[in-house]
Amino acid sequence: MYENLKKILFKLDPEKAHMLAEFAMRLGNFAPSLLNPVASRCITADERLSQEIFDIKFPNPVGIAAGFDKNALMIRALCALGFGYAEYGTITPKPQSGNAKPRLFRHVAEKSLQNAMGFNNDGAVKAVKRLSALYPFAMPLGANIGKNKATPQENAIEDYVYLVKTLSPVCDYLVVNISSPNTPNLRDLQNESFIKELFSACVPLTNRPILLKIAPDMTPKNAVSLCSAAIESGAKGIIATNTTVDYSLVENPKDFGGISGEVLREKSFKIFEAIAKEFFKTTILISAGGISNAKEAYKRLKAGASLVQIYTSFIYEGPKIAGNINKGILELMDKEGFHSIKEIIGAARN
Repeated sequence: MYENLKKILFKLDPEKAHMLAEFAMRLGNFAPSLLNPVASRCITADERLSQEIFDIKFPNPVGIAAGFDKNALMIRALCALGFGYAEYGTITPKPQSGNAKPRLFRHVAEKSLQNAMGFNNDGAVKAVKRLSALYPFAMPLGANIGKNKATPQENAIEDYVYLVKTLSPVCDYLVVNISSPNTPNLRDLQNESFIKELFSACVPLTNRPILLKIAPDMTPKNAVSLCSAAIESGAKGIIATNTTVDYSLVENPKDFGGISGEVLREKSFKIFEAIAKEFFKTTILISAGGISNAKEAYKRLKAGASLVQIYTSFIYEGPKIAGNINKGILELMDKEGFHSIKEIIGAARN
């Protein structure tokens, strides 16, 4: 059914197709009963998949990455689609329209996307108002936060401090996003000095764990150094990775924006593996980038990820992907004799 629908959606401009999908998913906000048949088909409910992280129960390890639900408009639908948690945003202090269109492109043969959205969102005030009617929710919610495009680099920490204070009451964890390639010079903030100053300023302001999301476009050694600085300064976890600016991964790329999807798989895992080798059991690790099936998700879990995130594969594989990945994880657990997801995490590191 989704393959037929995808043929129609893929004839549309990618951003228009996303807006259409968002409209359909938002119907669940006004008529929650519409989501019941969706949930019955998509949710894989099994206690073996659940775990407590940050003293919060995650019903399964498959989450939707930031960028899909920028304004926290689809939370109910995403839960019904079987995700174990959702990360909304990226939220900035002030509303911003993002970069010029077109800014989202498909690489269909490679099952990948290229986006240059630029943190388009309604801003923190509207996000809090929207989420206050929803939070606490049936599944954990993460807030992905970033600075406004117009904020000078020297004032960037002020943006993050404001966002931590403002969004903490409507999330279970926060993610510092300084790894998007679509805000000018944002990745320049991926340095140890800024990271130490940022986390030292933000951690005392909230009882919510704050995580760092990193880019795949650095050496493993630099990634480890950056994560070490964050953890020493109070970060409670690392998400690896964001999109890549390695345009050699696809045919006919644009010369701007970040690439996600299956072509990112190897690059993302290389960075994750380096980080896991150093920090597994030291902090919570979340793996993202190129995960499109249970086999890859299982590999990331065994490498040390407590959770995984998908985005692009949701577009290509359809609404049952979270449930299918979770079913596949259970099948692989049975095959290898594991009784709980907690036994899988880091099994390849032992």
